[in-house]
Formats: sequence, C-alpha cells, structure tokens
Amino acid sequence: MSPFLLTRTLPEDATDAALRADVLHGLSRRPKTLPPKWFYDARGSELFEEITRLPEYYPTRAEREILIDRAGEIAAASGARTLVELGSGSSEKTRYLLDALTDLHSYVPVDVSESALRGAADALLRERPQLSVHALIADFTAGLSLPETPGPRLVAFLGGTLGNLLPGERSVFLKSVRDLLVPGDTLLLGTDLVKDEEVLVAAYDDAAGVTAAFNRNVLSVVDRELGADFVPEDFAHVARWNPREEWIEMRLRARRSLTVKIPELDLVVPFEAGEELRTEVSAKFREEGVRGELAGAGLRLAHWWTDSEGRFALSLSTVD
Repeated sequence: MSPFLLTRTLPEDATDAALRADVLHGLSRRPKTLPPKWFYDARGSELFEEITRLPEYYPTRAEREILIDRAGEIAAASGARTLVELGSGSSEKTRYLLDALTDLHSYVPVDVSESALRGAADALLRERPQLSVHALIADFTAGLSLPETPGPRLVAFLGGTLGNLLPGERSVFLKSVRDLLVPGDTLLLGTDLVKDEEVLVAAYDDAAGVTAAFNRNVLSVVDRELGADFVPEDFAHVARWNPREEWIEMRLRARRSLTVKIPELDLVVPFEAGEELRTEVSAKFREEGVRGELAGAGLRLAHWWTDSEGRFALSLSTVD
C-alpha cells in the first residue's frame, strides 16, 4: 500500500480558540452572526448528508451529474498528477476525478477534521493502493502551504462552498489559491447558479424540516462547547433570497424576548422578540461574475460546465 501521510498545520486547540472568537465577535454585534462552519459537528454532518438527499436540495445532485459526465474532460484539460481538494470531508465526489485522472500520483485532501481525513484516506487506499495520500489538517481560508508533490496540480474546491464567503472574503481566498499555483496548474471550482427564487428558497427550507434542524444545531454546538444555555426550539428557521446581493441568507429568529448566558466567555446575550441571528450566506453566481472574480485573482476561466438543467457549474481556471 502506498504511504499515507498526515500533516497538522493547525494547533491542537485551534478549533476551540476559533469557536470562542467567532461566538464572542458574532454575538456581541448587531446584527448578530455566526459563521456556517460551526454547523458541522458530528450531528450537523449527519443532518447535512440527509439534506443532500432531499428532493428540494438540487446542488449535490447537479454537481455529481457534471462530475460523472465531464470528469474525463476535466482530467484531459488539467493533465494533473496531483489532486488537491480543499474542504475534502468524506472525499465522496472526489472518486469521479480520481477515476478519470489516469496519471495521478498524489491526492492531497485538506480539512479541519482529522477524523474525516483519516476515514476518507482509509477508504480511498483500500480502493486505490497505488495512490499516495498526503492529508493536511488545515484551515484553507487562513493561508495554506502544500507539500511537495508531482505537477501539474489540480486544486478542487467543490460543493459551492465559495458562496459561503462574502465578496471581500472570496477575493482574498481566490488570491490565496492563485498564490499556490504555478504555470500548468489548474483550479476546479464549484458554484451554484442564480435561478428562480422559489427553487432557491425551497433548497434551504425543505418541507421535512431537516434544514431547520441543521440550522438550529449550531446553537447546540455553542451550548456543548461553551456552556451556553440556548434552547434551540426558541428560534425559528428562516431562509430568504436577497435579490440585490444574489444570495440566500439563513437566519434563526427569536420566537420571544430572551437572554442567553455563555459562561465560558463571560457573555450575556439579549435577544428581542423577532430578532434574527444570521448563520449562513450562500451566494449564487452567473458565469460572467465568476469569470470576473477569477480574473481579479489572476486566474483565467478556461472551461465552464453545467448540469443538464443549468443549475450548477464547475469551472476550470488556469494561471493568467
């Protein structure tokens, strides 16, 4: 079996420190916010997997369709010998690329979760014993150094996660990715596309209430990790389309006036009845906008693929 390497670039207490900082900053301001990365504890990850199977939630199916239909074209255009995946998680969709990249030598999954990286690597190496896997425990939004691996490299950022970043954050992130690349390397980027408001809102407010449970779960994370006394049922799930910004906003709306204590931060947080806590922004894109944001980072959009219904896009970019 080829070697499996795991490199930690985050301190052991980095996750705890980041949660404390985000909660203190986000709940001490108006309007109140929490970053969506805190959805994904074990329970949150289970709920998200359930969301991806819901009839209303099209992005996962649409992106998988593109990967199935276009993986060969992606492989041919990139010529990659190393695949780097940012926010790799279970690496489930990655298998379509691994199958198509016939000259691949190395896979570099990047995630903050050591357990997710180890679980995915174990499964992949059982299927592909010739593959070299060098996993990185890292926060790809906070700067990243890649291990020495054969080029060209294909950096993949799938799932539409780019949309969770605000425009200024996207600019910084894309420039940081550009800094990782040398001539011959490519970036494969997943972006959810602008479409009818009804379709978009339904994807984030399903009839079964799974997304509502997923949204409220972030409060359970704060309760468990920081000793807070949130009662998740005191908050209603809200998903709305912002047509000016062209993004979906997920919020939690206080059903009544209440006060939350967070002892670990020595923080008391008042909520007025009807006050909302924003937990996610999910931007939707148009081809010209993606092209422009990539160009601003020094990348040139070379290929653009969508699913058969034009709901989701994968783009392949090169160093400009």
